[in-house]
Amino acid sequence: MNQSQNPDDLFEPYRGYLWALAYAQLDRRLQGKLDASDIVQQTLLKAHESLPLLRDRSPAVLAAWLRAILASELTDAVKHFRRDRRDVNRERSIAADIDQSATGLENWLAADQSSPSLAAMRNEELLHLANALLQLPLDQREVVILKHLRDRPLQSIADDTGRTTASVAGLLRRGLAKLRVILEQSHDPERAG
Repeated sequence: MNQSQNPDDLFEPYRGYLWALAYAQLDRRLQGKLDASDIVQQTLLKAHESLPLLRDRSPAVLAAWLRAILASELTDAVKHFRRDRRDVNRERSIAADIDQSATGLENWLAADQSSPSLAAMRNEELLHLANALLQLPLDQREVVILKHLRDRPLQSIADDTGRTTASVAGLLRRGLAKLRVILEQSHDPERAG
């Protein structure tokens, strides 16, 4: 990747990916105080500042680097709102949870990475999927993220969202169906019209 590339062009494809990971980690009790979009914006600002230090800008390294910055920003934001002293175990937990959510997103694609070109295609598909998630209605997006990025059972999602299990299952089904349509349309622009 070109070292002199405009940071906006470099980072913008990762915005949806970072948003999905941030949203998956936000405790529902803090969602009224913290917004995943704000955390992502702060992450991208930090990335802009630190970009000269990043030598390898390959998609896999860039994604891992952005996840690490996101974990730090989430930890700081949660610590601010909880007013707790620094908890190193919680910081490690947020970073591990983000990595687990990223793995969940990657596993959703389940593509072979046997060659650099396949790995690049997988990274592009991963970013497409994350950006497509942003196009879902919030209630559908929430259950899709909790189910597939956090690997939460339907009953647990229902308990946390104050819905019935049947309602959560319906939101999940509709969200996944809409996600398929969005992804198909992004691959075949003629179908979008």
